Amino acid sequence: MARPEPVPLGLRLARAAKAVSRAFDDALAEAGGSRPTWLVLASLKGKPVASQRELAEMIGIRGPTLTHHLDVMESAGLVTRRRDPDNRRVHLVELTEAGDVLFYRLKDGVAAFDRRLRHRISPSDVARAEVLLDRLRGNVS
Repeated sequence: MARPEPVPLGLRLARAAKAVSRAFDDALAEAGGSRPTWLVLASLKGKPVASQRELAEMIGIRGPTLTHHLDVMESAGLVTRRRDPDNRRVHLVELTEAGDVLFYRLKDGVAAFDRRLRHRISPSDVARAEVLLDRLRGNVS
C-alpha cells in the first residue's frame, strides 16, 4: 500500500488562511463592524482626507466595490463624501465622529484577535512566520 502524499503546502496555507480570515471577520462583526469597514476606517486614520481612488488603492479593492462600501458607511454616518473643489470629478472621503468612535472599538477587537492569534506562539516564532509568509507571497508574485 502506498503512503499518502503529504498535504501540499499551498493547500495547508489556504486552509489556515480561510480559518483565520473567518475568525477575523467574526471578531470584527462582534465589535460592530466588518473587514471593509475596518479597512476604510484604518486607512482614513492614516490619511484623514482621501479620494475614493486613493482609498481603493490603499485597501486593494476596485473602485465600484469601494463605492458600495462607502454608500453603506455614509448611510450609517461613519464617513462623509464631498467633491474636491479643485477637481469636481474627484470625491473626497472623510471620517466622521461616529466613524472615529467605531474605529477605536474595532481597533480594540483587532488587538484582541491578534493576541488570540499569537497565543502560545513565541515572539521568535512570530518573527519567523512573518518572514516565511513574505517569502511565500514573493514566490507567487
